[in-house]
Order: sequence, then structure tokens, then C-alpha cells
Amino acid sequence: MTIPTWKKYLSYFFEFHIESAPSEINPHLYVSLSRGRYQLSTANAIYSFADLYDNFTLTFQKINLPETIKEVLILGFGLGSIPYMLEKKFNKSYHYTAVEIDENVLYLANKYALPELISPITMMPADAFAFVHYCHERFDLLCMDVFLDDVVPDNFETEHYLRQLDNLLNPGGILLFNKLAATKKDKAQVAEFFELFKTVFPNGTYLEVNGNWMLINDKAFVL
Repeated sequence: MTIPTWKKYLSYFFEFHIESAPSEINPHLYVSLSRGRYQLSTANAIYSFADLYDNFTLTFQKINLPETIKEVLILGFGLGSIPYMLEKKFNKSYHYTAVEIDENVLYLANKYALPELISPITMMPADAFAFVHYCHERFDLLCMDVFLDDVVPDNFETEHYLRQLDNLLNPGGILLFNKLAATKKDKAQVAEFFELFKTVFPNGTYLEVNGNWMLINDKAFVL
């Protein structure tokens, strides 16, 4: 959907509510226009914010994205901030498989995000936990960005799930696992999870990115 120039300009001063689409999964789900970009939010979290979704933008600035990357898996699509920034900010051309459980998020993505992108995107309306168990494809870049509001569900934080993610990576593939680290409690929880993460990815590391930790399967990817 094309944003009128006057509204895009004013959105740098005022946030415009565009559309609400509450669902059973996300009771408070809405799109707004802020700083010239569509933003997808819930009651306590921002799910997508184009290239201003800083936890991934800052991460992509700090890691090496090999030229061999072709296939990208996104678990938790939102409004497509990851393909948006990779295409428009980093000039990357990839094929994306996007997994999103909330049909209302998919509706909003199709309405507001996909028309702005030229990258091929295969949309999968599915539970990301189930998807990683039945998927037989392999990927060069895997972005794990599943949240319910501001919480990663417990079943996504097990050794079993991490090993399933590892199985989906091509040799030399990159895993980025987004975790909230805004408060002292958050940081303690993510630090504990990182110890589990390293049992599956012994060379793993993390980047502190604007109130989040981005866990990475191999520190060799960090610039």
C-alpha cells in the first residue's frame, strides 16, 4: 500500500494508527505509520519496523553475510522487516521462506509489506515449532524471531528445538536467534539460555543489540 507523501512526512512527528487486526494469538495487534515506515505492534512489543527493526539491522551490520547465501528461513515473519532491510538497506537478493502462525499477521503482511518487496517470498501459515520438525529443506540463513507479545514460548527454548534448527542449516549456514534482554531479569534468563545454546553450538556467540541479544551459531561470522 502506497503511503501518501504528506502522511509519511508527518509520521516523523506523529504516529498514525493504520489498522487493528486482533486475533486469538495476538489480542492486541495493529499497524501504525511511524518515521515513514509501517510498524507492527502488540501490547508490549514491536514485531516489525522495516529497516528500523534495530535488533536485526544492527546484527546484519556486524556480521559477514557470505555471497553463497541463497535460501533464507524466517521463523516469525511479522511485516517482513528482515527481507525488507536485506533487500533495501543491504542490497541482498535472496529467496525467503516465511513461517508465521497468526493468519492476521499474514493478512497484514500481504497488505502492507509484500507490495514493497521484489524478493521472492514463500509464505507458510504454520506453527514454527511444528515446521522445523517436518521441513526437509536446508537454508543458508535462518532467522529465529518467534515471540508471543514480548515472550519467546518455552518450547522454542529447548535443546531439542535448537538441534532441529541446526538440522535445517546448510554447511556454513548462519543461525540468528533473537532474544529480549531489556531488563535485569531478561538478561539473566537469556544468559542462562545462552549456556544451553552453546551445548548445541559450541562456537556460538551473541551480540547485544538495542535491548536484545542476538545469539549466533558461530562467532566466525562476526566481523
